[in-house]
Amino acid sequence: MAVQSSVSGLDSHLGYWLRYVSNHVSQAFARKVEARGVTVAEWVLMRHLLDEEPLAPSRLAEHMGMTRGAVSKLANRLVAKSLVVAAANPADGRGQILSLTPAGRALVPELAALADANDAEFFGDLDPDAYATLLDFLTQFVERRGLKSEPVD
Repeated sequence: MAVQSSVSGLDSHLGYWLRYVSNHVSQAFARKVEARGVTVAEWVLMRHLLDEEPLAPSRLAEHMGMTRGAVSKLANRLVAKSLVVAAANPADGRGQILSLTPAGRALVPELAALADANDAEFFGDLDPDAYATLLDFLTQFVERRGLKSEPVD
């Protein structure tokens, strides 16, 4: 005999559906950028540098919502891949600043195109108004909640 349960089902939670969609979208994108030799976290760091370089790792940590140590590890991996260069910070001489190398600068638009294609693959069947509404809702939600950590994994 089946026992009636008052425990809500997984699919009755909005968070379940957000995670379900997010996992599929994120994993597909991760596979695409990894085929180009970088991780999603490395792509996010490089994308920030494209907009505002040179940057100190501490500033990147603020932008990305990560620890300085985590950003330093990402930066070191990108330096080893010759996509980012680290130099002494001329403002204080003690710290470092990070910039894209020419190879890194050339790769960022390619990765952005992959992000655009991934978005189109998963959300291209939404009509433009539905897409804009969903995007607006999610960005407002992030702002209202004060969420700071960027999705990098």
